[in-house]
Amino acid sequence: MPFAVEVSDLEKRFGKFVAVNGVSFAVEEGEVFGFLGPNGSGKSTTIRMLCGLLLPSRGSGTVAGLDITRQAELIRTQIGYMPQLFSLYTDLTVGENLRFYAGLYSVPTARARERIEQVTGRLELTGMMDRLAGTLSTGWRQRLALASSVLHQPPILFLDEPTSGVDPVTRRLFWEFIDDLAEDGATIFVTTHVMDEAEHCTRLAMMHYGNLIAQGTPEQMRREYVGSIVEVRAEPLWDAVEALIAADDVGEVALFGDALHAECTPEVTDPEGAIRQVLQSAGIAVGSATGVEPTMEDVFVSLARSHERPDEVGRDST
Repeated sequence: MPFAVEVSDLEKRFGKFVAVNGVSFAVEEGEVFGFLGPNGSGKSTTIRMLCGLLLPSRGSGTVAGLDITRQAELIRTQIGYMPQLFSLYTDLTVGENLRFYAGLYSVPTARARERIEQVTGRLELTGMMDRLAGTLSTGWRQRLALASSVLHQPPILFLDEPTSGVDPVTRRLFWEFIDDLAEDGATIFVTTHVMDEAEHCTRLAMMHYGNLIAQGTPEQMRREYVGSIVEVRAEPLWDAVEALIAADDVGEVALFGDALHAECTPEVTDPEGAIRQVLQSAGIAVGSATGVEPTMEDVFVSLARSHERPDEVGRDST
């Protein structure tokens, strides 16, 4: 199967500042490929290079079989792109923006009307057509931006933090819509810093300070990069954190709601017992210590702690 996106040793520098540090990965056609990492990890810079909006400093890449340095204009005819920052016209209505972008993508008039009706219905925008885009809340703006990016039914869709700033209901709507697009054969490349959204993706690549630190399916990453996780409820909570961090048998400790997730080192045969012993020895009352399946947040915490920021690598602004 040909790759929809393929990059090798891709790098972007701004002077001495390294935003993306020699990343390599490939995305198969029809995948929902998640590009994960916190703000500042290089996700948006990478996506801009793939969309032909930034030239790489080094390395190579193709999108839809087209070279990202030599065929940027052609690439833009094969993709949809939803940037992280709202970039539609705030002085136009929702309907006017959609009609404008349908024309920009050369969608025939009759087909444009049909597509606008389909997409606005699916994203529940129908009742907002006469509203000025500039008066919309963040969630409605994101719906409009997503609708505009798919009017021409692109085979490859780049979504940069599409759920940023939206409410849980809209987030669920977006991911249902993304899943539907993938079922219809589109390749989706989506960036996010919300780790639980990774569960919606076929495969993942995780960025940290401009470096690609892990790739794989969600299940592979949970299995390969995290040890035994114990969810701990204890009082006082911060004393529990300090005691576990100081323990030889505990690798990573992270707050998880009103509890802690503690990762035990591989040689520990009874993680729950080991955690209880550490806390009780420190005089901390243990409410519960229960083994749980690791989350993608656990995966990221474990990976990030083992990949400290290199001195020569900076961060981009997104």
